[in-house]
Amino acid sequence: MSWNPCVEPNCPSADQVNSIETLIVPRARDLGGFEVRRALPAPKRQMVGPFIFFDQMGPAEFVTGGGIDVRPHPHIGIATVTYLFKGEFQHRDSLGTDQMIYPGEVNWMIAGNGITHSERTSAQTRANPHSLFGIQTWVALPETEEDHGPGFEHFGKHDLPLIEAEGKRVRLILGTAYGEKAPVSTFTEMFYGDVLLDPDVTLPLPDDHEDRAVYVLDGAVSVAGNVYDSGQMMVFRSGDRVSLQAAETGARLMLLGGETLDGPRYIWWNFVASSMDRIEAAKQAWREGNWQDGRFSLPPGDTDEFIPLPNN
Repeated sequence: MSWNPCVEPNCPSADQVNSIETLIVPRARDLGGFEVRRALPAPKRQMVGPFIFFDQMGPAEFVTGGGIDVRPHPHIGIATVTYLFKGEFQHRDSLGTDQMIYPGEVNWMIAGNGITHSERTSAQTRANPHSLFGIQTWVALPETEEDHGPGFEHFGKHDLPLIEAEGKRVRLILGTAYGEKAPVSTFTEMFYGDVLLDPDVTLPLPDDHEDRAVYVLDGAVSVAGNVYDSGQMMVFRSGDRVSLQAAETGARLMLLGGETLDGPRYIWWNFVASSMDRIEAAKQAWREGNWQDGRFSLPPGDTDEFIPLPNN
């Protein structure tokens, strides 16, 4: 999740695999019964289009009383995208947002020049055993939008375009693909979709985006005769026409990509920026903890604790 930037993936090259520029195999990290797999950033690939972090959360099972408790923490220079397959949690942020998210919905939080948020399992859900499974991504903002004010958007499952044909189902979460456009307000050209494929079905990737990648959530797919199992991300060469074929068991995938940004980004803790000066300023603001008049404030309704600035 966005609060755990310590997962370092192993990113082997795939130079001899047709159309694939990089194959990323994330390492799993067990956070006390909760597993996170981070695919981006990787040693040989910082971003795919504007996507700079990509985390698979779970699947995890919680006993009665258990759940996630991500204390308030800050972000700059990104928009966070939360999308769930199972479970729920409660998002609160310093704009005053208090939003539950459920499977098939999307939370889009624009950090811009600074926002604070928390993510917790609700008391109602903790009353029984429950599960959680989802994806969190960070989308880096273009340099012209790094000083943009913070914002938040939520869209329900039925607000997102669903493209269905011949055993293929694509729910478009962000951007444009296959002739459809998602309602989320983005700053650059991109696409992000949740895909279900029936056994042996073939899906062509959108060919009108500069960067394209596929993350296999479940099942397996083949590309040019090579099979890729769950937990792998394939980043494809720009301009190539690529099709994926689901295995006999079918497949669930996340598609992502878009235009590359105006340059690389610096990453420190939860801060992403085009310069270290921006990150140093954000570090100092969080260190000062001036919640009333400073750059950051705590989410209303969740002000009793926060994640302190790391020492390193």
